[in-house]
Amino acid sequence: MFINREKELAFLEQKWGEPNAQMIVLWGKRRVGKTELVKQFIKNKSHIYFLAENTNEKEQMTRFSAALGEFFKEPLLATRGFANWEESFQYIKGKNQHFVLVVDEFPYLIQANKGIPSIIQRIWDEYLAKSSIFLILLGSSVAMMETEVLGVKAPLYGRRTGQWKVQPMGFNEIRGFRRAKPFEDQIQHFSVGGGTPAYWLWLSKGDGFFQNLKSHVLQKGEPLYDEVEFILREELREPRYYFSLLQAIAQGKRKLSEIVNTTGIPQPTANKYLGVLSDLDIIEREVPVTEDKPLKSKKGLYRIQDEFIQFWFRFVFSKRAELEMGRADRVLENTKLEMPNYLSFVYEKVARELVAKNAGLFFDIERLGRWWDKDDEIDIVGLSRELNAILFGEAKWSQKLVGTNI
Repeated sequence: MFINREKELAFLEQKWGEPNAQMIVLWGKRRVGKTELVKQFIKNKSHIYFLAENTNEKEQMTRFSAALGEFFKEPLLATRGFANWEESFQYIKGKNQHFVLVVDEFPYLIQANKGIPSIIQRIWDEYLAKSSIFLILLGSSVAMMETEVLGVKAPLYGRRTGQWKVQPMGFNEIRGFRRAKPFEDQIQHFSVGGGTPAYWLWLSKGDGFFQNLKSHVLQKGEPLYDEVEFILREELREPRYYFSLLQAIAQGKRKLSEIVNTTGIPQPTANKYLGVLSDLDIIEREVPVTEDKPLKSKKGLYRIQDEFIQFWFRFVFSKRAELEMGRADRVLENTKLEMPNYLSFVYEKVARELVAKNAGLFFDIERLGRWWDKDDEIDIVGLSRELNAILFGEAKWSQKLVGTNI
């Protein structure tokens, strides 16, 4: 099932229509739908799709040669192969064809040979820049893509002709995976799956929320049971520190001082690791929407951006001992008791998104977020300095009608 991604597809189609050679960089977190997006784009176009794997360079070269041999109908390439990357791209240049070449999981090529970005840079300058190729470099390792491919000091800096960071979907788009279900069901599933399409596809469409939770999240052996550990160990060198920080935030410790006290990690070290998590779009530092200098604000609170990571640390990681002993039913019953309160925070985020998408009902909102001080909080605040206008909203997840006191 493929939904949304109209802007991303429109961007790729626009680039496809341009006469020059293209080097497009697509990157984003794992499971966010990058590969599926590209497959939708190339399905009616002449293309080679090459998936790099976590193996040595010789094996990568053999597989890449075979892919070229299949595309250009030259079986000998599958057995003889190319000696190096430069030779293979020189061959492509000689064919002078307009086609899409997708290199998925490009960071695996870099892991096999640190010099790959420099090699691709030289190949681009000497062979491909004046060809008809449409090259897409795709990567899930956000840190590596942003430093080794997109960074100012990276060899490929200045060569790309376009880039797009594929972000998680918003609630309004991703709820389409459960289009026929009630709003409450959609919110419940969003509290786990967030904006990551793969997670929604792993959850059964026919089952209700708590059945999906028991079958696919709380059950050892299921992909979602170990998913967060897999992601963090793939991206981070010292997962134990990050696990401590994320667990503290998931349990409601949002001020830096609270996080430091809970984890016992010294403040300078905590600041460093929180910065890394922020760069990876796993957490964000939130300040009141009225703050003019957010980076200098002393009111900053940390929150986990990814709904699944937040849910996993709140309800799965803290109960791993019980789950390992096969007590999923017991953990599920405890989770059910906490869900109404938990969903109220999820709904606040959804409500702000829905206000942003329907801002035309109010006025041209320049900033949208929350506001708080020591004693008070407003869930939704929209500002327009130019119009001197302000919007206040209260988000309530409740079965009771909202009274005039609110």
